[in-house]
Amino acid sequence: MAQQDTQSPQSPASSSPQSSFFVELVKFALIALVIVLPFRLFIAQPFIVSGASMHPTFENGDYLIVDEISYRFEEPQRGDVVIFKYPNDPSKFFIKRIVGLPNETLHITNSQVYITSDMYPESVVIDEPYIDVPTSTHAPVTLSDTEYFVLGDNRAQSSDSRIWGPLDRDLIIGRAFLRLLPVSEADLFPGYHETQSQSIEIEN
Repeated sequence: MAQQDTQSPQSPASSSPQSSFFVELVKFALIALVIVLPFRLFIAQPFIVSGASMHPTFENGDYLIVDEISYRFEEPQRGDVVIFKYPNDPSKFFIKRIVGLPNETLHITNSQVYITSDMYPESVVIDEPYIDVPTSTHAPVTLSDTEYFVLGDNRAQSSDSRIWGPLDRDLIIGRAFLRLLPVSEADLFPGYHETQSQSIEIEN
C-alpha cells in the first residue's frame, strides 16, 4: 500500500531584499509627503531675496523661511517684514516692510514718514533706523480697513507702495520668520523693528 504524502505545500518564496527596500522607500516617501506638503503649503515656505530693495537689512541671495500661519491669528504690525504677491502681477513675490496700517493717513516729507489716525490725531513721525538713504516726498494717502503701506528699506531702489499704491491684506503671504543664509547672519524674525513705541510726536 502506498504511503500517503503528508507534507504541507511549500509557502511562496519570501520577497526579495530589493523588493522590500523598494516598498519601504515608497512608504517613507508617502509619509514624508503627508508631513512636509501641508507644512510647506500652510505653515512655512522658503524665500530667496532677489535684488537690493531691502538693503542693508537683507541682501540679494539671503535665504529666508516665511511664517505663513501667524497672520491667521493676528494682524500684521508696523515694522513687520512681509512677503506678499505683487499687486500688479500676483505670480511674483516681493519683500517689504509694513509702514502704514489700515485706516491711517500717511505722508512722506523731508525723508520722514508721518502717520495720522484716530490714535494719533496730532500726527507722529516714525523712527526708522534701518534706512540710510533719504526717502522721496509722497503725497498723503489714506488707507482703507484692509490696506497697508509697504516700503523697501533701500528707498532709492525699491518698487513699493509709493509707486503702485497700498497693499491689500489678501495679498500678504506671511512674515520673515528665520534667516538661514548666510550663516553669519542667521537670526529669528530678521529685520523686525518695533517702530510703534518709538514714534515721536510732532509739535505744532
